[in-house]
Amino acid sequence: MTSSRPYLIRALYEWIVDNGFTPYMLVDTAHDLVEVPRAFVENGRIILNISPEATHSLVLGNDAVTFNARFSGTAMDVHVPVPSVLAIYARENGQGMMFGDQDDTPPEPGPRPGAPRSVDTNDAPPPSPRAEHKRPTLKIVK
Repeated sequence: MTSSRPYLIRALYEWIVDNGFTPYMLVDTAHDLVEVPRAFVENGRIILNISPEATHSLVLGNDAVTFNARFSGTAMDVHVPVPSVLAIYARENGQGMMFGDQDDTPPEPGPRPGAPRSVDTNDAPPPSPRAEHKRPTLKIVK
């Protein structure tokens, strides 16, 4: 199944803009394909204003968020792979969503450490014969 992150980013962006707020995006810049102005990166992260007024040619795609914006008066193309987006929220009130550092794909099924072991049904006592043959019935009441 594909990641839900790009769909959530688009939905939250639209919700924030529709309510008249400024959408901000927190980005992890450790990924090799992230293209942002490195002068504004702090502790491996950057916060980007992705409002319609601050960006040009914004594309919230399934693989990346891309746009053109001015940083200290210089136009720059920005490219952020979707897994690098850590959060999208409204500047004014902080409403939005944090995604975390890892992908949102569920882990493969299997035993977890510390999880109880599966019970062998052959060791379980057999059900009582009465429970096996009792079926629901309907009564007509006049």
